[in-house]
Amino acid sequence: MNLIQGVRLGFVAAGTLALVACATSPQPANEKPAMADHKQQVAELLKSIETGDRKPLAYINPNKYVQHNLAVADGMAGLSALLQSLPKGSAWVNTVRVFQDGDFVFAHTEYNFFGPKVGFDIFRFEDGKIVEHWDNLQETAGKPSPSGHTMTDGPTTATDLDRTEANKTLMRTYMDDVLQGRRDKFTSYFDGNNYIQHSPLVADNLTGLFAGLQALAKQGLAVKYDRVHKVLAEGSFVLVVAEGSFGGRPSSYYDFYRIQNGKIAEHWDTIEPIPPRAEWKNSNGKF
Repeated sequence: MNLIQGVRLGFVAAGTLALVACATSPQPANEKPAMADHKQQVAELLKSIETGDRKPLAYINPNKYVQHNLAVADGMAGLSALLQSLPKGSAWVNTVRVFQDGDFVFAHTEYNFFGPKVGFDIFRFEDGKIVEHWDNLQETAGKPSPSGHTMTDGPTTATDLDRTEANKTLMRTYMDDVLQGRRDKFTSYFDGNNYIQHSPLVADNLTGLFAGLQALAKQGLAVKYDRVHKVLAEGSFVLVVAEGSFGGRPSSYYDFYRIQNGKIAEHWDTIEPIPPRAEWKNSNGKF
């Protein structure tokens, strides 16, 4: 299974995460959710896909919930249709990391429905309720990276919380240099050759990154970024949501970085193909 096959297979079930929970019976009117940390709410909502627990449904505002998964129709009817294809009791969910940036909570999750997958989910809260959802999924790699890493292992707790805005600025500047082709500045964002890589086909260190990208390009799987849509962070962890192409096919990139002492130290990602507009099941767009 190569990388492009994995991202294609991951697209079909991409909306099942937070959305599965929404399509079940509504919470009784007299039952109110407990005041909780939004990160914990997201973790509970994702886990409810596996457990069937109805309580996390109270965290969602069903009247304002906007879906950006293009394989799922907007609204409850779309969610109900999606649920019909998910065998009862077949899901497994393990949220590895969850962080918050203002009204946004972003989670890094491994799970199994229609096969093992790794995904990033973003939830936007408004007036204490979830009102919007984005995601990006990829089939879990069958073996570790060339340097022995999985798609989700590594540190899980944010540090340097006072550096959140500085780290977001760092990654915005980095992505601007990438988009503008300023290759002379690229290495300045790293601590020499030191760099931990969790992308399945790429080895550690800058030498591994360059070699991996060159090898992909030779296979017709060139990585190209066209536009950055979001940069979210909590302390040392930064999620960059970008649009581009992978092997010439329009794709969504979710690149997740750990920053240490002002330098990029570690990277995780998922890549998902963007279908032609004629195949979209909602008009909200991927981003």
